[in-house]
Amino acid sequence: MRVATPLGRRALIITTLAVPLTGWTVHALALHRRLAAERRDPLTGAQRRAAFERRAQRLLARHRQDSLLCMVDLDHFKGLNDRHGHAAGDAALAATGERLARWAGPHGVVGRLGGDEFAVATRVDTRAREDAMKQRLTELMGVLHEPVPTETGPLAVAASVGTAVPDYLGIHALPALLRGADASMYRTKHSGQYGWAEIEDLETPTVNGRRAGRRGAALLERAA
Repeated sequence: MRVATPLGRRALIITTLAVPLTGWTVHALALHRRLAAERRDPLTGAQRRAAFERRAQRLLARHRQDSLLCMVDLDHFKGLNDRHGHAAGDAALAATGERLARWAGPHGVVGRLGGDEFAVATRVDTRAREDAMKQRLTELMGVLHEPVPTETGPLAVAASVGTAVPDYLGIHALPALLRGADASMYRTKHSGQYGWAEIEDLETPTVNGRRAGRRGAALLERAA
């Protein structure tokens, strides 16, 4: 014969309450993971545009004096796809996302804005000597030009980089900084060098957020 004791009743009540709580915890964790996955590009691991813009703007607002924004575009990507196939193109994109995340570090954020175009916001000691920042960007160019391992052998890749330094430009609004970094990137496209955004680059004409005259902008302009 079993005798119910106060201790036994409390244990039963706690167990009964714990079952639905555990269920809600599992559900909440699954929901969190699903939402996090939806914010990320599955191929590159980078944030999708909307998620990147939210996180990058917060970073730039909190770290006004030591933040840096870069635009990155893979060079000759269409030709790479045509010559080596889409699997090689995917490998190049995935490697670029991983390399940018490694360069940006745990306090940075990487976004894939579309196609072979990425953006990075991170913290850098912009008050240090200019040579130190140049060294940091030289490191970025180096990792972006490392051959990508594929099943058929190393794949040569290259990228163009444009940089906007909020503290130097005196502005921290993400749309303007993206315009500046984008303009400086295309000014040095295929040169093997990174570009620096100047004040005049912030006023670069755009079509739906894309630099007028750049790839894809003409189609948007005709559709407007």
